[in-house]
Amino acid sequence: MDLGIKGKVALVTAATKGLGRASAEELSREGCRVAICARTAADVERVAGEIAAETGNAVLPFTADMSREADIQALLAHVRRHLGDPEICVVNAGGPPPGTFETTPLDAYPAGIELTLMSGVRLTYGVVPAMKARGWGRIVFISSLAVKQPIATILLSNMARAGLTGFMKTLATELAPTGITLNAVLPGVHETDRIRQNVAYRAEQVGMPVEEVLRRTAAAVPMKRMGQPHELAGMVAFLASQRASFITGVSVQIDGGAYAGLL
Repeated sequence: MDLGIKGKVALVTAATKGLGRASAEELSREGCRVAICARTAADVERVAGEIAAETGNAVLPFTADMSREADIQALLAHVRRHLGDPEICVVNAGGPPPGTFETTPLDAYPAGIELTLMSGVRLTYGVVPAMKARGWGRIVFISSLAVKQPIATILLSNMARAGLTGFMKTLATELAPTGITLNAVLPGVHETDRIRQNVAYRAEQVGMPVEEVLRRTAAAVPMKRMGQPHELAGMVAFLASQRASFITGVSVQIDGGAYAGLL
């Protein structure tokens, strides 16, 4: 299927590993002119080179911390200078530390909100004006199944991602006449460093080896395995495509059947 996005400028944040990297790879394979960012220059430069070697398309690396407003503004300025305004923006950021109500101090909330909620809000404000002027744009948020089915051990992430979902859904309706779509993908249990971080926290809480908690986590998925990052990235690319032009305001779970609800 031709997704119709060859040559489009695509920005993917927090893209040196896991779901962000897989999304950048998928968009590069589709012929997008991809920009990626992460906090460490050496890592983002290495990954940009690896993706370019794999796909045959240049990938531009930039350094930015998604929890810092100044970094986001500088990132967008750099992308515009080197590639032009982003036509596709994949909003990704590392989640806040795991924790329950009992283990999460009040002073941890602002940092979690800045990283997981406000980074997405700021990126959206940064890319929408040019998309609106062009009459075309795609914004895809990499969120979490937790917005539909909260996970007990990631209180801050549950709260911040639910807020970002409310922002996405509201703005999707407001911008629907402009040619801009906003959607979210909701990963369940995928083999990423983030899952290992959460599993390590749970293992410590229950006094069980990390590998055993990983095994049980995978076994609880109806498909009896963890997802691979590329299995989510395909949906990201589709939602960013011309083919998805009549889809906006949706949150699609990519979870191997783990979500227990009807809707």
